[in-house]
Amino acid sequence: MALDAVCLQAVAEELRPQLLGLRIDKVQQPARDQVILLLRGGLRLLLNAGASNPRIHLTGQLRDNPAEPPMFCMLLRKHLVGARVAALTQPGLERLVEMELDVTDDFGQPGKRTLVLEAMGRHSNLILLDGERRVIECLRRVDAEMSAQRPVLPGLFYQYPPAHGKTYLSDVTEEIFFTQLTAANPERQLDTFLLDSFFGISPLLARELTFRATGETDSRIFSLDDAGKQRFWGEIEELQNHVKENDFTPISLWRDGKPLEFSCIPITQYGAAAESRTYPSFSALMDDFYESRERQERIRQRGADLIRTASSARDRLRRKLAMQEKDYAATQNRDSLRLSGELITANLYRMESGWQKVTCENYYDGNREITIPLDPLLTPQENAAKYFKRYTKAKTAEKYLKEQMEIARRDAAYLDSVLEEITEAETEQDFNDIRSELKDAGFLRQKGREKKGLQRPAKPREFRTTAGLRVLVGRNNRQNDKLTRDADHRDIWFHTQKIHGSHAILCTGGGTPDQDSIVEAAKIAAWYSQARESGNVPVDFTQVKNVKKPAGARPGMVIYTTCETVNITPEEEIVKRLSVK
Repeated sequence: MALDAVCLQAVAEELRPQLLGLRIDKVQQPARDQVILLLRGGLRLLLNAGASNPRIHLTGQLRDNPAEPPMFCMLLRKHLVGARVAALTQPGLERLVEMELDVTDDFGQPGKRTLVLEAMGRHSNLILLDGERRVIECLRRVDAEMSAQRPVLPGLFYQYPPAHGKTYLSDVTEEIFFTQLTAANPERQLDTFLLDSFFGISPLLARELTFRATGETDSRIFSLDDAGKQRFWGEIEELQNHVKENDFTPISLWRDGKPLEFSCIPITQYGAAAESRTYPSFSALMDDFYESRERQERIRQRGADLIRTASSARDRLRRKLAMQEKDYAATQNRDSLRLSGELITANLYRMESGWQKVTCENYYDGNREITIPLDPLLTPQENAAKYFKRYTKAKTAEKYLKEQMEIARRDAAYLDSVLEEITEAETEQDFNDIRSELKDAGFLRQKGREKKGLQRPAKPREFRTTAGLRVLVGRNNRQNDKLTRDADHRDIWFHTQKIHGSHAILCTGGGTPDQDSIVEAAKIAAWYSQARESGNVPVDFTQVKNVKKPAGARPGMVIYTTCETVNITPEEEIVKRLSVK
């Protein structure tokens, strides 16, 4: 869901005491719609003006920046680095937040800047204003052709979005409510009536108020009697009190382990169909809520070409393997070719050219008669030679096909592991490493002269068990190889049994790890595998000295002996808790 005006007020009230007086040390723009302000004290303020998830909150997630910062980022750095946060306000119940900043110009003169986040769905924007509230620059310019009523361009005075005749939720009185309810079409649903009549209410809150008043989310106006109308107003009045008193609770709803909705008040309309989670802050809520969504979006945007390349290559290998298996099955019948050649040779004395078949006794099968097809254009001797040649060719093909089928199965399994890597990729460097890996493996061609992107050594994922032991997890196949190769031979190596996944190393320092650390490391290894959503996952573990890489094997492919196995269920909460940021 998008951040509504009521939730935005809750976030602004939470952020205000944390931000006031802090200086902006750095400005980053990791994505087109995202700006991060690094504030004194280590706080990272995220302002997202994306159409699907506009929001503002403190974030603990680290995001990679492009090699060359965008022009908008450079302009923000010019105006905002060194500025101090003077105020954080939300005008009315608008879906926008203004951050007022005290700045000092190049001549040492004090001044004002205002950074405005408009969190309005597809109309979201991030706008920088000067001391006179003129637009210096904005993330998305809106000219007169796009909006004659409210253009947003450098040099123009900033204007608030139009109200479109709606009443702010905080200004609604009982008289206004009943007047509009009476004038409305009785066939309209109650939630639609709220959305069309009042500002500050999201579809989720409109359905929730309807559900609390009537027990249904799709009730219509005509279904309300006088007592029902009074209950309906009572629910709206209660929400108004939450807004006036800033009485909010960060709550998110999850279904099947995936984020569904979030709100600033308890949500009851889903009943047992959704899991409710309460958070210590709205920043923690939105960081957690959007993490998985952003990862999927990142994969869709940055990894689309990699997924397409790896999937196409794997499917092509599978089709090739199916044909090879068919040809291999045909070679298993080669003894009948040799038999035909021998029987033709034994019966040359009674055969003539031009025959289409010959019927003779099979002395290998109790002298039973057998009919052998012949090529009438060949002599009997040439027909015999042809059968012997086909036998020899089938015998040679069996060995060749066996080798090629093994290579095809190995490469298909390797591409499956690459596809799993892509789903787990988190940073721009992860995608660069996977792209480089596919090029080295010959599955991705370099087209022309490519721009040099962000290049810095990617570190493996790091975790710390409850007992304090380090766990390292590879981000891609080449890093899996390096991680296992460089590990102490006494460390413990983990991998899901016969399931694609990352290599995990439990660093023991030469000692014997406790059982809890082994279980936690196994859960981490299972989480970073194709079995992430499964239960009772078998995870093999053994000392690194027992893990070997066969000569000529693809990256990430190893063999191991003398392992133990533990069956566990991956748990995201444990992985997050043990993660080292």
